[in-house]
Amino acid sequence: MGLYRAILYRLMLAVITLWLLSVIVFAGCQILPGDVGRAILGPFADARAVAALNHQLGVDRPLLAQYWSWITGMLRGDMGMSYTYRAPVGPFIGHALVASLKLAGIAFILVVPLGILGGVVAALKVNTWIDRTIVIAGLSATVVPEFVSGIVFIMVFSIWLRVFPLTATPPHNAGALTQIYFLLMPSVPLFMILFGYIARMARAGMIEALTSDYTRTAVLKGLSYRQVIWRHVLRNALLPTITVIATQCGYLIGGLVVVETLFNYHGIGSLIFASAKAKDFPMLAAGILVIGVVYVGANLIADLLYSALNPRISFGGRE
Repeated sequence: MGLYRAILYRLMLAVITLWLLSVIVFAGCQILPGDVGRAILGPFADARAVAALNHQLGVDRPLLAQYWSWITGMLRGDMGMSYTYRAPVGPFIGHALVASLKLAGIAFILVVPLGILGGVVAALKVNTWIDRTIVIAGLSATVVPEFVSGIVFIMVFSIWLRVFPLTATPPHNAGALTQIYFLLMPSVPLFMILFGYIARMARAGMIEALTSDYTRTAVLKGLSYRQVIWRHVLRNALLPTITVIATQCGYLIGGLVVVETLFNYHGIGSLIFASAKAKDFPMLAAGILVIGVVYVGANLIADLLYSALNPRISFGGRE
């Protein structure tokens, strides 16, 4: 029963978090500068036409009525109609999310094993030049914004060396390898941001595990160095890294606005940016909420996985 109670408790927290996010998203969209009707019809449209369009779209209703209509529609799976495209929001969000998941997946496949490997190597070579090099490189990469590293990569690898294309959007009906080729360079700025976090957490966990009592006991039992590392150290050392990786998974989806815009990639980040400029509230709100669901879901899975893998923590939350 402890497992089901823990899952139910975390699901309730996730629902409350998403509800609070919906309120913040709705309030934030309302304070965006500009007028919806004016943004659609243009700056020279007649004021009466703008007012009529606002009335048709329902944006002149009381805020509570607008929020209730929007949130109940979202619960029914109806994301509303885009103000810009005059079409249902759902297909646009679905297509953009799939595109972003491809980019995030490549960055994830690159950064997680390399970040863990870097942290493990740094811990095994602690206080040596290898350790210092990995730590300094990770910290330096973390503080470089995506738009700075992205521009540098575009100039070097796309304009000067012409190794990678300027855009991340592959040709229509491109194969898997071609899509990966187009997405490799945009994934590198994301890799640089996340590598330092994962490597530092893996390094800290390894150092703590290497100096723990169970490691000393395993050594005294006569186990080889390789057996101690693989059987006793790694599993316990990498448990805290799971939470960090899950958090970064949420970032990989929600932090793509700069990268997708810079590399002209039609994912959910660029869709949110374009929707904010056009004051397309249904598209903007749906995109942010979808990112919130992905973020909360990733953290929920990490929380349950951490509890399942760590024998010292029960699902009921008691030692």
